[in-house]
Amino acid sequence: MAFGQSSGPSASHRQIAQLVELLQQAGHTDFRDARGPMGFTQRQAGGKFTIDEAEAFIAELEEQLAEPDPSLAAAGKHEPNTPPVVRRTAAERALDKFSDHELATALQSRGWVVMEP
Repeated sequence: MAFGQSSGPSASHRQIAQLVELLQQAGHTDFRDARGPMGFTQRQAGGKFTIDEAEAFIAELEEQLAEPDPSLAAAGKHEPNTPPVVRRTAAERALDKFSDHELATALQSRGWVVMEP
């Protein structure tokens, strides 16, 4: 078997679509975004899975999404209808590394007027 090749039959399009849907429900944008948290290999981050791999990740994600919030359970509370998870773009996440002052300075250098809330 060549390096980076899968060791079984490829997952079906339906399995891949289900996996993408579950990843998005878990707050990921795509396979590459989920690579670290899910432990995907480089091949899997490119969207290539065997049938067994896809089934395992689907089961793992379904289990994670079905588990109630442990902090609510410990407090004896139930989770009310919660709003959907807001997915941030990669550009929005990239801005997290800058301080408010740095962002304000960058905007002011481009002619924007910036004031504190």
